[in-house]
Amino acid sequence: MSVFILLSFAFFISHALGACSSVEVRKEWRTFTSDEKTAWITAVKCMAKLPHNNSLVATVGEFAAVANITSDSSYYDDYSYVHSDLNPTIHFTGLFFPFHRYFVWSYTQALKNDCGYTGVAPYWDWTLDSANVLDATIWSDDSSSGLGQALGVSTNDFVVSTGGFSTDFTLAYPSAHGLRRNYTLQPWTAFAALTAYFPVPELEANSTFTPTAIDAIISNYTGNFKGFQAAVEYFEGPHGAVHEILGGDLGGYCPENANEECFEAEPSPTFSANEPMFWLHHAMVDRVWWLWQNANSANLYAFEGGSVQNLSYYSEYPNGSPPWLSMDSVLPNDGILLPAQTTLGDVWITEGDFLCYTYDS
Repeated sequence: MSVFILLSFAFFISHALGACSSVEVRKEWRTFTSDEKTAWITAVKCMAKLPHNNSLVATVGEFAAVANITSDSSYYDDYSYVHSDLNPTIHFTGLFFPFHRYFVWSYTQALKNDCGYTGVAPYWDWTLDSANVLDATIWSDDSSSGLGQALGVSTNDFVVSTGGFSTDFTLAYPSAHGLRRNYTLQPWTAFAALTAYFPVPELEANSTFTPTAIDAIISNYTGNFKGFQAAVEYFEGPHGAVHEILGGDLGGYCPENANEECFEAEPSPTFSANEPMFWLHHAMVDRVWWLWQNANSANLYAFEGGSVQNLSYYSEYPNGSPPWLSMDSVLPNDGILLPAQTTLGDVWITEGDFLCYTYDS
């Protein structure tokens, strides 16, 4: 389906639903000007300087074995902790797509409301870089406008040494450390024994998010939300592949000074929101869902998903087992994602008057 048809369909939907008067258009990072890139990086680092929000609560609590909420943290760390705490409820359940859509939107509102950011949310179109992620053009060493390197310094726990996040950016969870990246083309070889989840452990991660692979996912699964989510979130699928190919914080690998409980649980998607690329990555994941929603009218409101992660019966319940979720189900917020009582239905259409954004293509 052409981009023109997709955008025309999205325009029709937004007007049919009584959308807001001014829709924000999210853009790919490389279409930002240097000043726009600097503004986003500055806002992210601003959040990392704001104090901890005392409204944060751990509603799941499993991550507490690795790290408890600490006041010696920032507002940016609070968002990372939300993702860590909610991990079992927002992955491999029906909440995966709607929660992360809400999460990225809420984070962007925080950048605007608390750090004066006036731009739009960026996304990383990793299909453009699938042939060579390590040397992709998205990586820049510029200290003001650059995202830094894909591979940190091996002798310093893979902490990045270039780009805007190489200085004045410390993360609290699971223990205090600098931003880490450890590019790994074949990240699943260590899981060869887990054949039920990693049937091709030698698979090169970039092969899962090529333009051909993503186009096939968007073009198929008509009206089948469960199948679509499974294709994106599958253990060796594009969502996890991008997390793991960068490793470090995005891959859920523990910093050297973490406690034993952290290493026993790694790798885990829990504290992946430490990584600023998390927000660009999940904006892209959201864009893939948006493209699928708009590819066919049968996809727009298609939904099926459970509220309980059930990896023991993954083939039957790839996106959760009962109790079943509905458009009236309330998204978890751990006390800081606003507004409270936001439902799946509120975030289902990006051009509606709640979220009020779309994508450039």
